[in-house]
Amino acid sequence: MTRPPTAAQRRVIDAADPVTGRLRGTESQLAALVKRGLAFRHPRPPHDHFLTPAGHRIREEAAAEASGGPDGREVAEAGSARASAGTGVFAARVGGEEGVDSGPGRIREVHSAWQGLLELRRMTNPDGAVDRPCGWERTHLVQAAALALEAAGHRPAGADADGYRVRATPQPEAVAVQVTDAESRQGCAATLEKAGWQVGEYTEPRTRARYLLASPRRV
Repeated sequence: MTRPPTAAQRRVIDAADPVTGRLRGTESQLAALVKRGLAFRHPRPPHDHFLTPAGHRIREEAAAEASGGPDGREVAEAGSARASAGTGVFAARVGGEEGVDSGPGRIREVHSAWQGLLELRRMTNPDGAVDRPCGWERTHLVQAAALALEAAGHRPAGADADGYRVRATPQPEAVAVQVTDAESRQGCAATLEKAGWQVGEYTEPRTRARYLLASPRRV
């Protein structure tokens, strides 16, 4: 069984950028995380270090434990946006949250997260492309799609308000985006396509409700 990170290494992981996974620490700390497979050193200057998917899972599990929620795997797969405010972990709104802030502070936070994600695309896509999703987005499908929508100004559904809901699907690289009215649905589709996702509109056989199915574009 793999030995868990030391307390010092956990502090470095917990302090990573919540979207890009960029790390700050001493050379020895970063090298130790790379050796454990929890981080990688980017080959291009300035050779920053980033969390691997395994490192992200450790960070998410810690955030989920702090908030009393499900384990990190459930957070990633189900796309839960619940996180303790005290953890400092950014989470895109997937729709259905209660009592959320939508003021100027949240707008700035979402904008910063989206810019960080574009930088992560530039740093980790082999050709430096920012017009299509990167590896982190492919392992965090629901949160990645929700961030693209929230950053473009679409409103997530609330307890008493209509809006988008992003949900996981049985398909390995696809999320469902549920939006009630056709105009808003078309707007969400356009946003996701611009953000590098392939989008189609379908009808749920049982309820006859229309929804979007979105997958990250590869080329």
